[in-house]
Amino acid sequence: MLRVAVVGSGPSGVYAAQALVQQSAVPDVRVHILDRLPCPYGLVRYGVAPDHEKIKSLQNNLRSVLEDERIDFVGNVEVGAHGLTPARLLELYHAVVYCVGAARDRRLGIPGEDLPGSHSATDFVSWYSAHPDAVTGGFPLGGPSAVVIGVGNVAVDVARILARGADELRTTDVPEPALAAFAASRVRDVHMVGRRGPSGAKFTTKELRELGALPGADVVVEPADLALETAYADPEAVPAVVRRNLTVVREWAARPPAGRARRIHVRFFLRPVEVLERGGRVAGVRFERTAPDGRGGVRGTGTYEDIEAQLVLRAVGYRGVPTPGLPFDTDRGIVPNAAGRVLRDGAPSPGEYVAGWIKRGPTGVIGTNRPCAKETVASLLGDASQLAARPVAADPLAELQATGQRPVAWPGWLAIESAEEALGRTLGRRSVKIADWQGLLSAAHGAD
Repeated sequence: MLRVAVVGSGPSGVYAAQALVQQSAVPDVRVHILDRLPCPYGLVRYGVAPDHEKIKSLQNNLRSVLEDERIDFVGNVEVGAHGLTPARLLELYHAVVYCVGAARDRRLGIPGEDLPGSHSATDFVSWYSAHPDAVTGGFPLGGPSAVVIGVGNVAVDVARILARGADELRTTDVPEPALAAFAASRVRDVHMVGRRGPSGAKFTTKELRELGALPGADVVVEPADLALETAYADPEAVPAVVRRNLTVVREWAARPPAGRARRIHVRFFLRPVEVLERGGRVAGVRFERTAPDGRGGVRGTGTYEDIEAQLVLRAVGYRGVPTPGLPFDTDRGIVPNAAGRVLRDGAPSPGEYVAGWIKRGPTGVIGTNRPCAKETVASLLGDASQLAARPVAADPLAELQATGQRPVAWPGWLAIESAEEALGRTLGRRSVKIADWQGLLSAAHGAD
């Protein structure tokens, strides 16, 4: 039997486990999917916006994999500095596939970025997604204006959630404290700002159009922001997704606001240079107007614009976080690898593999993780005969429990699901997420 540990139960981890049990080259494979959280699905549970129910339904596909008798979900298991080391995992398993994502947000590196009221979009998403590590003090929604810095899909998500009414979110699994905060929100203007033009934005057309479909918000685009966009000169020369995005923003720029309660201002060619302060808190953001530099980038023009805001959210990308005991490329934010094989001092490290964002960087969509995981599994299977010859623990789970860890198995996760459904019923809602460690673990271990 080939025993494999997959660290991380998000899409890349589940796809890796699926590829392992569906292949025929090594028929006797047993996979343990280890996760620090007691809940599976990774960013599908804790990153996909609550109003994106079609994408969140991907959990059903992942569930069918996790219910395979050759795969065991093992939650509430720490790997790294405060838990199992990579060296210890190799004593327990023939191979380990790290699918730990890119957990750290990129910073702006500008004055005022750490003022109260300035946060990463990652923290905001974790809060309204009920991640148990999320900040508990909430976010300043009592002012009239918020600025979201970035023009990717995460920026679109948080701008859309800020502009939705609480009644629209009540039908989702948003935790009760976040729903109450959105109900009391006084935010009326949400500014989503990018330093490039619309042709350089990273959002998809589907996400972009969703902003225009909000029943309680107008989308406002300044025609002057589009005047600098060079792609308009020859739209056929740009990729189809860019062409579609250009069409959408031009339609918005030509359409007068309908006078709805909230407004989403989609701004371009503005680079943040300072988060402004008043009374020790965020008061706005100062932007420098940019212009195309003729080489595919932008340059500063020396002209500035201040946008008032009481909440600033940066959504400018992610970076991988080192796992103590694994090599790490600090420049690229990944574990160095060749086709998924972890490289130590330039040579493959027997039994150690990576897949997902920690392998290739934070690129692609959820589906991109499937071929990425298959490539890694192909490398692992190519090494299988040598890996299987190495002695490992007969019962890795017993070894885990002997270290004092208290894993949450699949029945524990099902108990959490049942507890969230019960919580929703008491609130007159659908299933509502439990947002704290104690509540999750109490529900999980009640099934023991």
